[in-house]
Order: sequence, then structure tokens, then C-alpha cells
Amino acid sequence: MEVVSSVRTPLVTSGKTVADVTEDICIRVEAAPPKTWMLAVLASLLLLGFGGFTLYYTIWDGIGMWGLNKTIGWAWDITNFVWWVGIGHAGTLISAILLLFRQKWRMSINRAAEAMTIFAVLCAAFFPLIHMGRLWVGFYWVLPLPNTFGSLWVNFNSPLLWDVFAISTYFTVSLVFWYLGLIPDFATIRDRAKNKVSKIIYGALSFGWTGGAKDWSRYETVSLILAGLATPLVLSVHTIVSFDFATSVIPGWHTTIFPPYFVAGAIFSGFAMVLTLMLITRKVYKLEDYITIGHIELMNIIILVTGSIVGIAYITEFFMAWYSGVPAEQYAFLNRMFGPYSWAYWTMMTCNVISPQLFWFKKIRTSLVATFILSIVVNIGMWFERFVIIVTSLHRDYIPSSWAKFSPTLYDIGDYVFTFGLFFTLFFLFAKFFPVINMAEVKSIIKAHTTTEKGEK
Repeated sequence: MEVVSSVRTPLVTSGKTVADVTEDICIRVEAAPPKTWMLAVLASLLLLGFGGFTLYYTIWDGIGMWGLNKTIGWAWDITNFVWWVGIGHAGTLISAILLLFRQKWRMSINRAAEAMTIFAVLCAAFFPLIHMGRLWVGFYWVLPLPNTFGSLWVNFNSPLLWDVFAISTYFTVSLVFWYLGLIPDFATIRDRAKNKVSKIIYGALSFGWTGGAKDWSRYETVSLILAGLATPLVLSVHTIVSFDFATSVIPGWHTTIFPPYFVAGAIFSGFAMVLTLMLITRKVYKLEDYITIGHIELMNIIILVTGSIVGIAYITEFFMAWYSGVPAEQYAFLNRMFGPYSWAYWTMMTCNVISPQLFWFKKIRTSLVATFILSIVVNIGMWFERFVIIVTSLHRDYIPSSWAKFSPTLYDIGDYVFTFGLFFTLFFLFAKFFPVINMAEVKSIIKAHTTTEKGEK
């Protein structure tokens, strides 16, 4: 009998065969959706509907519907943009970097994490587009088009333009990488399909996959190439996003620590969102045999490490502000701690620095309830981090006469809710119609351990 030893690996529960993996994962696609899935989709569609209403009015009447003013030109919009880009980091990191390092524990979680990356980047893209104002007139001005309209080309020295290229490249590579991994599993569903329509759809999606040696050879070669391309993108995308701030002269922004600090924060928030989604998926689809406590503990360790790096970055920022001897810089950080938005700063510190330290305790690291709560707490804290960086640095800079305060309107909140509705609607549809676990890779683990055990016998 083909088995996986639970003593040797936390990847798959002992006793699972290759046939079991196919049946357990495919049945989620083939069977009618559970009531919990229907309720979740309904809730996400309600969010999408409410957000779509506010989004329509924002686009129709302009971004004056937001709470922006002449001092605070960026607020919830760019906060949400940076937050969603950060959420999208964990998927490609799990898929690409852990693949290159041959970390097999990624195999049960990489599919959902990659999907999360695609949907999060789509949500992030909404905010810069809306911020442009009249999209139908000028969204294409960010592209290096020929000088057809008698105007200048885009400013290649602007980090805002770098964002366009970095994020679009990241999205494209991540999408291709995600879809490539789905092809063998689509072929499995195609071969099992009893409905003619399903057989045609999944047959087209599988691109004629036969499972032959040539197919697998090309699949593995392309996977490694894409992983090699995606790995520097994981580090570069949020680095370039951080340049939106670091290349300015605003107190609190003009700092060289932003690139590594933003990358660590993105991985931190991304893994937290992966945990939130995987714990829900694990429960709804009864995938406890594939998303094990071992996976959850390893992800919690990464959250602990990256959370500690973020905490060190916060301390370093304060030290450099003091060491610089620049009054405006020193005031910016004191204002964060004790100014009008001090409540946001201390929320950020509590969620991002203190709460992850609870994962030092194995009992909390392996607790599903504690992990679920802390994963949400971390993402709340990371949203407040972006809010603190953007709003508190803008609302009081060099000239006291220009100081102002930002308060969100219904449209700021509604547009953010729209992206939540979009994200969860797409994720729930993915979880129903696509295999949420990478069957091909999980089967390879089972076969490898079966061969090892037979050899030992």
C-alpha cells in the first residue's frame, strides 16, 4: 500500500494514496458547492455591490468625493494600493523562491497562494487608476506610446512610472506561473469529467496535456525558468513601490531603509493573508489531510521572522531620525507617536511588533484559532502601517500654515470595500472551479516516500 509517513513529513497525512489525492481534490470541483460556500459568495457579492455603487460615483463625480485635500493628496487610495500589493507577495514567494530552494512543504499551499497573488494585484491596480481621475481620457498616458498627440513622453525618471512596469511584469509572470501549475490538474479533471461541457472546458484549459515524459520535462523546465524570473520580482516590486516615498523630500519618507523594510512587510502581510484564506479553505473543503498543522506552523515561523524584521525597521527609523539632527525629520516621528494620529501608530505597533511575538510559543503556533485571529490582526496592523507612513508624513510637513487633517468619506471606505468584494468573490470562484491543492506535486511527494519506504524494506 502506498503511504506517506507522518513521522517523516508534515506534508500529507499518513495513509493517503495517489488515488486518494485525486479523489479528494477533484470531488470539490465536481460536486455541488457546500452551503457555506454559497453564503460566503453571497456575502462577498454584497460587498462588491455596495463597493461598486461608491466606485461608480467616485469615477463619475471625481476623486473630490474622497477626503483628500491640497495638503494630503494621498491617503486611503495609496494606502490600499500598497497594502494590496504587499498581500500579493506571499504567493510568488511560496511558489518561486521555495521551489528554487526545494522546500516541499510549499506544495499544498502554493496553488491558493498564487491565486491570491493574482487577485490581490488586480485589487491594487484599481486605486492608482481611480486616482488618475477621468480614466477614459488619460489612463494610457502611463504607457510609453509614440508622440502621437503632440505631447511629451512619460517621465522615465519617475518612480510612479516604475510602478507601472514593475507591477504589470509581476502580474504577468505570476499569472503564467500559476496557470502553468494548473495544466496537469486540469487534465486530470478533464479525464474524470462525465459532463460533456466540463470535458470541453477543462480539455481546452489543459492544452492537450497527455502526461507523457516530454510533457513533464517541458513543464519542469518552464517552471524553473519562471521561478528564476519571479524570484527577483518578489524583491524588486515592493522595492520599487517604496521608491514612491523614498525618492521624495517629505520628512518620514526620504529614507534608504524603505526598500528592504517594505519587502519584509509585504512578505509579513502576504503570509498572514495566506493563513487567513487557507484556514477557511481547509475547514470548508475538509482539507485537513493536505493543509496540516505542519504547514501552519512553518508559515507562522515566517510571520514571526518577518514581523521581527519589521519591528527592527521601526526602531531603526526612529534612531536615524534622531541621529540625522534634522528637526523636521525628528518632528515627523514624534508626531507619529504623540500627534493627532497617534492612535493609528500605536495600533500599528501593537499588531505588527507585539502580536507576532506570541508565535515564539509552540502552543500558539500550532493553534488554529490563535493563528486565524493573529493573521487578521497582522493585516490590520500592516494596513495601519501604510496609513501612518502616508498620512502622518503628509499632514504636517515643513510649513505649519499648510498643515491639515484627513478624514475618510463614505466613498473612501466604499471603494476599499469594493476591492474586498472583488478579491473574495474571485477567490471563492477559484476554490470551487479550480483544484485548490496542487495534485500533481502532492502526488510526487507520495510517490517519493513510497519509493523510499520500499527501498528500506
